[in-house]
Amino acid sequence: MAVYAVAFIAYSIDLAKRSAASAAEADAASAGTASEPASERVEVLAAAAAGTSAPAPGSGARVGGRDRSAKAGAATSAPVSYGRSPVLRVAVAMTVIAWLLHLSATVLRGIAAERVPWANMYEFALTGTLVITTVFLLVLLVVKTDLRFLGTFVTGLVLVLLGIATVNFYVSVVPLPPALQSVWLVIHVFVATSAVGFFALGFALSVVQLMQARREAVVATADAVKKSFLATLPDSVSLENLAYRVNIVGFILWTFTLMAGAIWAEKAWGRYWGWDTKEVWTFIIWVVYAGYIHARATRGWRGSRSAWLAIIGFSAVLFNFTVVNLFFKGLHAYSGL
Repeated sequence: MAVYAVAFIAYSIDLAKRSAASAAEADAASAGTASEPASERVEVLAAAAAGTSAPAPGSGARVGGRDRSAKAGAATSAPVSYGRSPVLRVAVAMTVIAWLLHLSATVLRGIAAERVPWANMYEFALTGTLVITTVFLLVLLVVKTDLRFLGTFVTGLVLVLLGIATVNFYVSVVPLPPALQSVWLVIHVFVATSAVGFFALGFALSVVQLMQARREAVVATADAVKKSFLATLPDSVSLENLAYRVNIVGFILWTFTLMAGAIWAEKAWGRYWGWDTKEVWTFIIWVVYAGYIHARATRGWRGSRSAWLAIIGFSAVLFNFTVVNLFFKGLHAYSGL
């Protein structure tokens, strides 16, 4: 956790440096346009961020007292240029070191228990946060877009979950209950935690998307351009597309989780579905994400509505892991507390 905390601090410093970089670039872009109207200065800033030349003052079509071209430029501008950051490289290195220590702790817990470490809430949290970090690092390697800025959100989430698990959920190694003594424990829980890892990344992207969309909505003022680190990040449309792709992968894995759970239930209790509280909430999560994908693909639900659906879906995942495990009784009451 200490190494994760160092990584979180480094990512946070990087965001602060991004804010300073965007402010400096905005100041440089506006230095020669102080005598121009505010709307034309914003158009120059947007064009500078996009790497294109700005139109001559007053040349755009006027709509409601503003240049239409300025509005379009502000909405679709590329991120403000942001150079290579040594702090960011340190943050990623600390994340990798924390992941290696986290992996070692999980493996040692499994060796001590002589089984996979997935039998109670502490072990679920230990494994689940490991998978969240693993998915984040893998996405950094696979996706062409630089998503290291998500490190603040990912390491922050992992720190909170690990802290809660260590303080409130820790239990000593105990034997497996009879219902968990099955190969389906490995299959079902591994796929479920993998899905949660992708949902967590999609959640982080959706949160940043909402922040970016709000910035874009007020980008017509010079102060909004200068003061936000969001000017160095991808636009809200790109963030939404990335979140959608990540959540689709999580949804596929969660679908298999639901199916594998039903098969396991038949092996353990002689029925595929019994409306147990955990089963119901697993299905609710599936419905939320299915609705998210369907609404975006067929109903045109994009922008903030799409982001809020993804956030609601991950909130349901956290509710299922915490509140359902702690306060609802049922066949899946394996909190260990």
